Amino acid sequence: MTYNARSSSDTQSPVGLKSSYNRFLLLVAGLGGLLYGVDVGIIGGALPYLEATSGLNAGQLSIIVAAVLLGSVISTLFAGLLADWMGRKPLMVVSGLTFVLSIPMIAISHGYGPLFFGRLLQGISGGLIGVVVPLYLAECLPASTRGKGTAIFQWLLTLGIVSAALIGIYYSYRVEAVARVSDAAAVFAFKDQAWRRIFWVSLPPGLLFVIGSLFVAESPRWLLLRGRQQKAMASLQRSRDEAHAQIEMQEMERILAAKQTAPSGEVVKDSLLRRKYVIPFLLACIILFCNTATGVNSIIGYNTAILLQSGLSDLHAHWGYVIFTIVNFVMTIGGMSLIDRKGRKFLFILGTSGIIVSLIGVGVLFLGTEKLNQDCRSVVQAMVKPDQTLKLTFTPAEAKHLLDAVGKGSSIDSQRASLAVIYSYGDFTAATSFVRSDDPSAAPIQIDRASAVPTNRVEAFFKNPFADLDAARTAPLKIDRALVGRVPDSSHGWMVAVGLYLFMSFYAVGPGVGVWLALSELMPTRIRSNGMSIALVINQLVSTTLAGIFLPVVSKHGYSFMFFLFAGFTVIYFVVVTFFLPETKGKTLEEIEQYFEGARS
Repeated sequence: MTYNARSSSDTQSPVGLKSSYNRFLLLVAGLGGLLYGVDVGIIGGALPYLEATSGLNAGQLSIIVAAVLLGSVISTLFAGLLADWMGRKPLMVVSGLTFVLSIPMIAISHGYGPLFFGRLLQGISGGLIGVVVPLYLAECLPASTRGKGTAIFQWLLTLGIVSAALIGIYYSYRVEAVARVSDAAAVFAFKDQAWRRIFWVSLPPGLLFVIGSLFVAESPRWLLLRGRQQKAMASLQRSRDEAHAQIEMQEMERILAAKQTAPSGEVVKDSLLRRKYVIPFLLACIILFCNTATGVNSIIGYNTAILLQSGLSDLHAHWGYVIFTIVNFVMTIGGMSLIDRKGRKFLFILGTSGIIVSLIGVGVLFLGTEKLNQDCRSVVQAMVKPDQTLKLTFTPAEAKHLLDAVGKGSSIDSQRASLAVIYSYGDFTAATSFVRSDDPSAAPIQIDRASAVPTNRVEAFFKNPFADLDAARTAPLKIDRALVGRVPDSSHGWMVAVGLYLFMSFYAVGPGVGVWLALSELMPTRIRSNGMSIALVINQLVSTTLAGIFLPVVSKHGYSFMFFLFAGFTVIYFVVVTFFLPETKGKTLEEIEQYFEGARS
């Protein structure tokens, strides 16, 4: 069948016009990648100031960071269904509007609740974008530019992370300048404004994405699924010449007919549980699980805090994070240039091997300083007030007092010490963030019952299903551990930074560029949308869990424990890609499907 969906002036549009539209489409999709990167990276620059001024404890800060990932889980679960119900283009607009709405909710918030819901909206936006934009690109772009489209989305995603880091470093300079001429109260007030302004700066890209999404065409494949052949043809003709549009339209109709009916004429109902789909689906899910379990999202989100605790100053930690994001940006380009030449499996093996070595190296560096930590729990317990609360300003003098009280004053310099307190009310345990004695503007450690004990039984169940909530509401404050540690010098901090740069380099070259390609290639065509949704939900659940436990676990066991844990997961990743992942370079999707059918025979 031949379709004439457009006027003669449209069908005779010059090639340059179609090329301009394709570039515009890639720009809009790239802005989606930029927003996704901002979602991931913006908290890295804002977190030190949010931590210093918000009065939130470590558990609450972890939830604020993890709220984006939780929102992604929620939206990813339904993104495929929403994209099928309302269309790809409207969902892109909705995802952009959700991001735009989240910014003022976060930036003008005062308290835990508005911050949480704002970050949750950011995560919902990111989850929708992460599904609908790659889906839209795959369905709209000609085969000749489809790879470029995916590359631009990934490239601008890393650019979003770099941009967020540059915004953070700018405000780090501003904070340092204010600190030189102002007192601690003025520095505190400026830090409170700094994290808010960091979020405000990310608003314009969201607005541009919404506006751009209004002017792109709907996916021709979605239109065809809805029986709108003429509109589908018109959508194809916006980016292809007449001949190619006709050929692709006929191929789309042929595949749709084959998908919907069997040779007998009966309707085919595909299920993820069909035998021919199970192995590639499970392999894709395991790869996505392990990919997130490398700790990449937590390391990006907490990068500045990690570098601060490793011995770098506030300014150097922010510069270290900028370099970290630039490494990600540059090595992603390198990975994309190698993926079709060296193959997916080779880059996966190379990347996971390097990740294991770099994570172990960073863990060893932290272990060398953390083993000197001194537990001052008895001294801090004596400071608890009659109302079972604690407020402690960790100055060099206070650090010296704690260390002298346990007879360890000579092993740690009180001028460069850190403190983290693990405490409990009944069965509920919480932990503070690390504070440094050499930071005069640091907020005091404040512990009260609300920081540890849930407000209702639902929250209590998820925090500790075996705890007695009623008893915890009246239980005394118990200091389980009060760890005073040595803040290393800057050379130690830069060694940790180099280890993190190596981690990011190997991740970007291997899993960073390979995981999404592997997901789309391993998933058979008939289950790709449903399979991607389920696999991505698993991916986001792992991210949310790791982000939620990161600060409390670090406060209790140290950074070395988390890095060794990430390395252990990456060993599993290495084994899976080495022994179970087939090489898919140069193979059609049909050939890959045939490989898995043969593997079961």
